Amino acid sequence: MEVVEKFLSIDGEGPTAGELAVFIRLKGCNLRCSWCDTTYSLEETAQADSATAEELYRYVKSMPAHNVTLTGGEPLLHPGVEELLALLNEDPALQVHVETNGSVDLRWWKKQFPWVSFVVDFKLPESGEMEKMDRGNLRVVDNRDVYKFVIASRQDLEYAAWLVQEEQLCQRTAVHFSPVLGKVDPAEIVEYMKEKGLSDVKLQMQIHKLIWKPDQRGV
Repeated sequence: MEVVEKFLSIDGEGPTAGELAVFIRLKGCNLRCSWCDTTYSLEETAQADSATAEELYRYVKSMPAHNVTLTGGEPLLHPGVEELLALLNEDPALQVHVETNGSVDLRWWKKQFPWVSFVVDFKLPESGEMEKMDRGNLRVVDNRDVYKFVIASRQDLEYAAWLVQEEQLCQRTAVHFSPVLGKVDPAEIVEYMKEKGLSDVKLQMQIHKLIWKPDQRGV
């Protein structure tokens, strides 16, 4: 596998936000979101090191954390990720999260790796990639997973709220609204949540960007 970076830090978002986690970022993505904060991992020319599933598993086990996050780019499009997930999934000491961009059909992955938690993005209008979302995933997720709506404008916020209510998504999985830093005021999201009574939605700030510089890598 082509690994752009791997490191130990706190989980900046998702179901274990604030806890230590081992991150493995794989190269490549099929989307080009307007606000992407990991553009260094997307292109074929991105700098990366090759590693086998066994080598990555050993790296994970050498770290003092039981949370593991596979991310990208889009990790589920990366050749060999099934082998790595199988190793991680079979280890009862690990809690495995996969951050996926919402364009990949999750039905097979959910059946193959039932103990993995999928943190699924839904790209909203400001991203420029909403038409590529696999909407079937809205009905595949369960209480192990998280659906994350990355919000960059009022239009994004209104569409996310409508879709969550239309799909009754909070009845199936956790739902997070995540503001794009510098694009939308988190207070506006909170006021909208109050106005619409979105009591089952969680505002999710990217903690790592509050602690370190927003463009700092390896954190």
